Amino acid sequence: MLAGRRGARLANLLTWLTGGALALDLLLIAGVIALVAAKGLAHFRQGELVLLELRDGERVLGELRGEERSDTGERLRVHVANRDLGELDFRWIDANAIRARSTPADAVLLERLEWGRFHGFARELRRGEELLASGADAVWAALPALLAARQADRDALERRERREVAVLSDALDRARLASAPTAQQAELQARLDGLAADLAARRRALAADELVLETASGQRTRLPVADVVRAVRPNQLGLLASAALYASRVGEFLLGNPRESNTEGGIFPAIFGTVLMVMLTSLAVAPLGVLAAIYLREYARDGWLVRTVRISVNSLAGVPSIVFGVFGLGFFVYLVGGTLDELFFAERLPSPTFGTGGILWASLTLALLSVPVVIVSTEEGLASVPRLLREGSLALGATRFETLCRVVLPAAAPGILTGLILAMARAAGEVAPLMIVGMVKLAPGLAIDGQFPYLHLERKFMHLGFHIYDVGFQSPNVEAVQPLVFATALLLILVVLMSNLAAILLRNRLRARHAASAV
Repeated sequence: MLAGRRGARLANLLTWLTGGALALDLLLIAGVIALVAAKGLAHFRQGELVLLELRDGERVLGELRGEERSDTGERLRVHVANRDLGELDFRWIDANAIRARSTPADAVLLERLEWGRFHGFARELRRGEELLASGADAVWAALPALLAARQADRDALERRERREVAVLSDALDRARLASAPTAQQAELQARLDGLAADLAARRRALAADELVLETASGQRTRLPVADVVRAVRPNQLGLLASAALYASRVGEFLLGNPRESNTEGGIFPAIFGTVLMVMLTSLAVAPLGVLAAIYLREYARDGWLVRTVRISVNSLAGVPSIVFGVFGLGFFVYLVGGTLDELFFAERLPSPTFGTGGILWASLTLALLSVPVVIVSTEEGLASVPRLLREGSLALGATRFETLCRVVLPAAAPGILTGLILAMARAAGEVAPLMIVGMVKLAPGLAIDGQFPYLHLERKFMHLGFHIYDVGFQSPNVEAVQPLVFATALLLILVVLMSNLAAILLRNRLRARHAASAV
């Protein structure tokens, strides 16, 4: 009796300990996600521009980004911007060195295609030597319409470059590779040169409209209106305007292209590359892992060979991912890709087509990396199918193959999907092997476009995981891009969670449908 009570108490204690450990784990995960979300979402928020007048006569205009205590007292961290004028992105200013501070209503923040942000005051708006507007209020009244028109012109030029120039360049390359007549090649080259000259002339015309700006220190500079992405007066923003600006920046972050060495703009190419790579990896690893598990569980006889294969599969799960990257480079890129180039793209050599890193080889490399997880999960799912179901199907006259396809695999589908979920999560987060087999800092184009064959699996791609590493550790100004790193990390977490959630919902639906198989 006493031993039974002690056993029950021990069981209760273990239950509470495991429950507490699970609650602690969930709390830690929620805390990490909350921290990343708080710091990442701050990337899109706009604060006031504060004008600091120092005791030595210097004037500094910037956004306050924090404060700390030092040996000399309190000091402020100010986002100054204006990198093209020799300023540092951030400055620490002692509080006791500040004589006065204010928030001027006419202070302007400009987000630019190059050199990051500009903080200052708008003085004039010119078209060449013609004065269009003078004074802060007059310039601000005329700027929105002109800025919208120039942005539309700039977008139209970029679309022409992506479509017309790309089509003509591709046609010229095909003509050269096919040894087309010289006259045809000359015609294509002339059309391409004419298009390039027309685009260059239009870009020069766009640069004619200029903003004359003045910094807080009184230095004047000119900036083409076409180079401005967004113009804001932060100190005049109301609640609705702030919300609209926040939404605009989030939209640009999700749908725009990167600029300024990935430290500005959006990350859509990285999102697209990550999602497409995960999809290709899942398409490759599912049949490979499932078929291997079916053979090992349903057809192979137990012996030293099968035991060796199982040990090898379990050992592969512990191999460092960089080793898979080296294998992918040697086998997929050099051997398979080089062979494909010699057989089908010999006219393009020595420029490789498939004999270099690309999203196809990266996906296959990650499929090999993830296949042990799928094999183990699928075998466990097959083993969980009751023997009664198999025997009942065979007794009703079904063949072994029919029993496998119509009874066993549907009942084992939840276990198979569990392996795929783990494989997708690992594929979305891996970075080291991808750096060897096709991932780049900035891809010139997406793997899908309007040119035949539309899906270009030989192209290099961007990845959210590598984008985090590149921006956070390879950027020339790490301090300025910290919020962007957290925002990208939050997006990667959301991509993994959404893909896993979709697979989990499908798994639960299949599990509920075949719940009777567990009886």
